[in-house]
Amino acid sequence: MAKVIEGLYYSESHEYVRVEGNIGYVGITDYAQQALGNIVYVDLPEVDDEIEAGDDFGAVESVKAASDLESPVSGTVVEVNEELEDTPEKINEDAFETWIMKLELSDKSELESLMDAKAYEEFCKK
Repeated sequence: MAKVIEGLYYSESHEYVRVEGNIGYVGITDYAQQALGNIVYVDLPEVDDEIEAGDDFGAVESVKAASDLESPVSGTVVEVNEELEDTPEKINEDAFETWIMKLELSDKSELESLMDAKAYEEFCKK
């Protein structure tokens, strides 16, 4: 069973958001990294990109498949995890500690449309 962490927000496309103040750390869930298998490349967004909830902001490639990354929230990219350019497999090691981008959130009310840990666990069982 994939790990799910309380206190995060989850999207149906298997991204999570960890919120600290007005910053959202966005990454893919443990469920997503398990489904993808060994991740070999992460296509990162650019700092200062304006991203709307539901927009593609990059991609993750594994030995099995490539998957677009869909932002669960809107905001401005303030930082990307450049470590992933050289070591994309860090997502496989710990998906929840290995965020892909940090967003300055433009509309915190969007978080209300995302799933909590319990709802995401149920969603993954379907």
